[in-house]
Amino acid sequence: MTVSLPRPKYISFDIYGTLINYQMRATVQPMLSDRLTGDAFERFFSRFRLNRYDEVMEYHPYDEILERSYRRTCEAFRIEARDSDVAAIQAAVLTWGPHADVPAPLATMAEHFPLVALSNADDRHLATSIPTLGAPFHAVITAEQAGAYKPRLQAFDHMLDVLDATPDDFMHISAHQLYDVIPMLELGFTNNVYLDRGYDQNLTTFEGVRVTSLDEVNRALGIA
Repeated sequence: MTVSLPRPKYISFDIYGTLINYQMRATVQPMLSDRLTGDAFERFFSRFRLNRYDEVMEYHPYDEILERSYRRTCEAFRIEARDSDVAAIQAAVLTWGPHADVPAPLATMAEHFPLVALSNADDRHLATSIPTLGAPFHAVITAEQAGAYKPRLQAFDHMLDVLDATPDDFMHISAHQLYDVIPMLELGFTNNVYLDRGYDQNLTTFEGVRVTSLDEVNRALGIA
């Protein structure tokens, strides 16, 4: 990326998938290897992803979101949703660490801008995950605090209320277009950066600047 980016008051982030390596495939595939393989597993995993998106339209604790979406998917594929599998998925989230390319450039960002987390998880998840990122955060805002998950507008409005800010105050960085980039553009967050980690490879970037690393962002901000 050779463009320059406007310098914001805050840099806000999605956390899971964008900064934390969201290892759901590596968690789920082994537990289903005796029942679903190949294309059958790919169809299951795609539907599990869609069911998670559907479930977050109404707030429940994140462990319940995972359980409800997994059980729905198992029911659709007519396989048993084992309690041990649900518990393993819920526990795995707390063990995932940052993408390898995150800590160093994130620390550089934190030297120049207040960092804000806007995350689709609960307080206890962020209390574990944020310290692994190696940079100080000015604010950590969760779905539990907002009473809503992204892409619900309530989640973004809550961030603005907490920080007494406007959309123009932010640069937002996310690897998820459906959860973050698209609704935020509709709300007037025009300084969007889509960090392409392959989750939304079939979608258009909808005016957001596309990068593949935080180092690119730092160079565009003139702080690398």
